[in-house]
Amino acid sequence: MAGCASTYSSANEAGTLNFLIESAPVSLDPRIGTDAQSEHLHGLIFDSLVAHDAQMNPTPDLAESWENPDPLTYVFHLRRGVKFNDGRPFTSADVKFTFDSIISGQVKTPKRGAYENVRSIDVPDAATVIFHLREPSTSFLWNLTKPGIGIVPNGSGKEIARSPIGTGPFRFAGMTQDEEITLDRNDSYFGARAKIAQVQFRIVPDEITRALELRKGTADIAFNSLSADNVATLRNKSQLVANESPGTSIAYIGFNCSDPALGHREVRQALAYATDRASLVEYLLRGQARLAASLLPPNHWAYEPNVRQYNYDPGRAQQLLDAAGFRPGPDGVRLRLTFKTSTDEGARLLSEALADEWKRVGIVVELRPLEFATFYSDVVHGSFQIYTLRWVGASTADPNIFDDVFDSKKIPPAGYNRGRYSNPELDALLEKQRTEMDRDKRKALLSQVQKIVAEDEPYINLWYVDNIAVHRARVTDVTIAPSGDFDFLTAVELR
Repeated sequence: MAGCASTYSSANEAGTLNFLIESAPVSLDPRIGTDAQSEHLHGLIFDSLVAHDAQMNPTPDLAESWENPDPLTYVFHLRRGVKFNDGRPFTSADVKFTFDSIISGQVKTPKRGAYENVRSIDVPDAATVIFHLREPSTSFLWNLTKPGIGIVPNGSGKEIARSPIGTGPFRFAGMTQDEEITLDRNDSYFGARAKIAQVQFRIVPDEITRALELRKGTADIAFNSLSADNVATLRNKSQLVANESPGTSIAYIGFNCSDPALGHREVRQALAYATDRASLVEYLLRGQARLAASLLPPNHWAYEPNVRQYNYDPGRAQQLLDAAGFRPGPDGVRLRLTFKTSTDEGARLLSEALADEWKRVGIVVELRPLEFATFYSDVVHGSFQIYTLRWVGASTADPNIFDDVFDSKKIPPAGYNRGRYSNPELDALLEKQRTEMDRDKRKALLSQVQKIVAEDEPYINLWYVDNIAVHRARVTDVTIAPSGDFDFLTAVELR
């Protein structure tokens, strides 16, 4: 209890926000970390050439402006007078180093695939960067957008993952492994300064503990890390507020398509038909989500609504399993599968509900919850049959997410095709849409992509998750973007 008292005292200092997170970031190096916690923190510590607005349109960040004189050339004009938070001046050399270190393979990262189209980078002066591409790219600007990438100082090595140095609105102040990460306000930030002096991100894997800390007042805020039941309970407490708004982060179930059973499209389709998503949203999530039929949100310009739908139909699921050769045995069991999740309470409850639903069609699931770092490593290395995760909102803003997660050439570490899915027809369409600069023609190609993905079902798209921040009443001005980034921390105040 003495430790709790010490934390409580620190958390109640006038300018310090105590923020509970459910897992540690995998890497604070913005060239490497791809999990949600890593990217959330990258967005606070680092800047990139480009940012985005609430509608996901590119906006200036470290680049004040840019031009595209021909389809293969992008010229960026950098802000002058920007400094890294250790006092070093920011220049074009830092930009070149950041991307060269990824492209050359010096840094081992799944983000490398996003820049394989870059032929060379020129820096004619300290405030100008010129990218030369191998072929036109519809997603090039988006691949330069934070929090997906951040600019690190020229010459940065492995130490950047433990002691990051950026130009963002907050600066890294310290870290206790698997316990706490502290960020201080960057008073020399070129943009609007944060209103709070410090954020302490405390890593609390157990959801019940997070809820209790909010109730006791030993923490200030938890964001998108509480079950619907806990949100409903906490929002009735006088000293707590629950801010809820629609989000674009998507929860999904991933399959290992190289697995002998899950390699059958009919098995993946059967699992989708055996999943009662509407009931799960109503009862498990208390309505705090919207059903998803695509990785893209419905308001996206490239969204295709006319794809195969998987409404709850256990009879159809059993027919598909029969067709794939998985008939029930004497005990009624057709198939046994292993489902890996993190130890997060929401993931655990979801996996238990799914196991119960799938058992009704003869599929018995062994649930295997793991500490997040171990779980995520298994997912990246293909050591799973089934898993569940989320793509955070900004990831689904660009249609190239289909390329990143379903192209057969994007198996980790080259990209995010963690399920080892492969379809030559889809690969060809993805290659065409990458270079199709006419938006209407690109939309037509992406329509075909979404129809194929829905038919092959390498993912079960579950739902778009609402953004929910439960916080103490002393935390004000909490305005959350649909993407669910942590950018709102630059505007919050403590009273």
